[in-house]
Amino acid sequence: MLDARQLDALAAVIEHGSFGEAAKTLSLTLAAVSLRIKSLEGELGQRLLVRGKQVRATPAGQALLGHVRQLRLMESDLLTGLQGGGKAGRLQSLSVAVNADSLSSWFLPGVAPVLQGHGLLLDVVVDDQDHTHDALKSGDVTGCVTTLAQAMRGCVAEPLGVMRYRCMAAPALVAQWSEPPLGGKAAGPNRLAHRLLASPAVIFNRKDALQDTFLAQHFKLKGALYPRHFVPAVDAFELALELGMGWGMVPDILLAARAHRPPLQEVLPGCAVDVRLYWQHWAREPLAAQRLTQAVKQAAKAQLLQD
Repeated sequence: MLDARQLDALAAVIEHGSFGEAAKTLSLTLAAVSLRIKSLEGELGQRLLVRGKQVRATPAGQALLGHVRQLRLMESDLLTGLQGGGKAGRLQSLSVAVNADSLSSWFLPGVAPVLQGHGLLLDVVVDDQDHTHDALKSGDVTGCVTTLAQAMRGCVAEPLGVMRYRCMAAPALVAQWSEPPLGGKAAGPNRLAHRLLASPAVIFNRKDALQDTFLAQHFKLKGALYPRHFVPAVDAFELALELGMGWGMVPDILLAARAHRPPLQEVLPGCAVDVRLYWQHWAREPLAAQRLTQAVKQAAKAQLLQD
């Protein structure tokens, strides 16, 4: 049986990224924390941490971290039950990985009542929807909004719905791209594609592939090169589009909430990119995580496009 004190030491080192901070958190000496980790590694016969300036977990260490977090949630559920079903004295924390567009639109409003009603704290990791599952795989979170349809080991993948994205830009830019050359006919799809590739795109971060998907899906352009602005904040991303800095992909759910902001115009009307989302979570969920899962599914059903 694994030693709870050793597991707590391992979790603290991984979560804080150093032995020193872990020792402070646990009110132990640095030597005591180091000894507990070494004893656990010796018992399991493998390294759990990669030592360095920033300590990080090995795959085995990440697996144990996920185990520790599950134990903490189940322990909190047990204490709540022993106290008569009321709120536990200690607030429970749930870690999730969510893409920025979902977080800024349907996710938080959907889960807020459950968090407030059951004394839950949310620890959000923001990442691209094509990469959020990495945090679940590593044990850093209990659930994630992802495009990965196949359930990972020990997890369940539940369909949430579709976020529909449209290529948007400031009206002045769209008008400029649509202008025919002198004495020529109106700009067709090929000329529009050429003008898009010659203009900067506004991209959320370097993992964001929506622009590439749009070009491949509607212009048959794969691996196209074009200038890029990187703006990793939803409000600032939309502001960059409003200021005419370039073109970018915006979901319908956020476009519908733009009543009091400067207008954006669809670059290629009727040509959207659909992103199918799933909620991946532990197959064996503690009660708190089950409540969160139900809230996520209900919110998605109400706000996302359904088949």
